Amino acid sequence: MSLSNAQKKYLRGLTHHIDPVVMVADKGLNENVMAEIEQALTHHELIKIRLRCEREQRKTWIAAIEKATRAELVHQIGQVACYYRRHPEKPKIALP
Repeated sequence: MSLSNAQKKYLRGLTHHIDPVVMVADKGLNENVMAEIEQALTHHELIKIRLRCEREQRKTWIAAIEKATRAELVHQIGQVACYYRRHPEKPKIALP
């Protein structure tokens, strides 16, 4: 699923009021962290993730999360990345 620019802009507005639900730090993207991200995406659809690492490692992790979860990167600012994945049966967020 590819989001249009208008949809990304709408989702960016929604991310201002949510807190990060997962933090990836020293241990990296292990199975437990990926399971938490999957669960959060299924439950919330739109999530924030804090990535505590250097810039190059952050780029790698962002791409790995996108690929593994099939979620769309809404935006990334500093150490925070926001992802969206529509719930297949009961979507909570109505996109414009």
